[in-house]
Amino acid sequence: MFMDKRGNKFVQVRAALSMPLAPLEYVVSWPVQMIGKLGKTVSSHDTLVKENLDLRAEQLLLKAQVQRLLAIESENNQLKALMRSSTQVQGKVLVGQVLSIDLDPFVHQVVLDKGSADGIYIGQPVLDANGVMGQVIQVSPLTSRVLLINDPHSGVPVLIARNGVRAIAMGDSYTSQLHLANVPQTADVKIGDVLMTSGLGENYPEGYPLGTVTSVTKDPGLQFATITVEPSAHLDRSREVLLVWPSRTVQAPPKPDSTVH
Repeated sequence: MFMDKRGNKFVQVRAALSMPLAPLEYVVSWPVQMIGKLGKTVSSHDTLVKENLDLRAEQLLLKAQVQRLLAIESENNQLKALMRSSTQVQGKVLVGQVLSIDLDPFVHQVVLDKGSADGIYIGQPVLDANGVMGQVIQVSPLTSRVLLINDPHSGVPVLIARNGVRAIAMGDSYTSQLHLANVPQTADVKIGDVLMTSGLGENYPEGYPLGTVTSVTKDPGLQFATITVEPSAHLDRSREVLLVWPSRTVQAPPKPDSTVH
């Protein structure tokens, strides 16, 4: 070892001896190398799994944000349509929002975020951007309950815009649509006819759109025709509504007759 340290005579001998030892060195180092590679593989796999989970969470978050933006856009469009509709309504209007709906499938009522503190009164008509929704039936200081037109206890005096035929539109619990009550078989009613409020009732002023006739069945065995109406208002989708104070024309009382009898 001293001669090998101090001289170069044993260089060739050391080189010759290293040849048979090389395979042994490879065999000894192979497990260490494999463990190192396996550790790197496991580490890379864990990193990829973590990155994949992070990307999935980020994707879900982005999808939720997109859905929220779409909901906001839809709400803005509804408000714009509601504002356009409010310009066509005669009288004072107030925008309200639906807070809750009745869970009973046979009762069609909603609760609004406006009450007597806002001047809401029982019998007040309620519209959305497309037509008549219903009328207020109960008022508290901060909220009010609305009976929708497709409730079986609702009845709206209407007329057909095409010919002025009058009828009463009643709600239907099973179909969530409307039907015209007690219309004779001979009445001139056709599919596609547009119904408007007639103004003959105490709650709905004249000229508000109510719905469109979708079917007319005239059974000779029945006294009245079966007529189905699709409401114009989006009763199951509208979140914002218009509470209307109709402008009514007050007629002066007749002057007393000055003729002495």
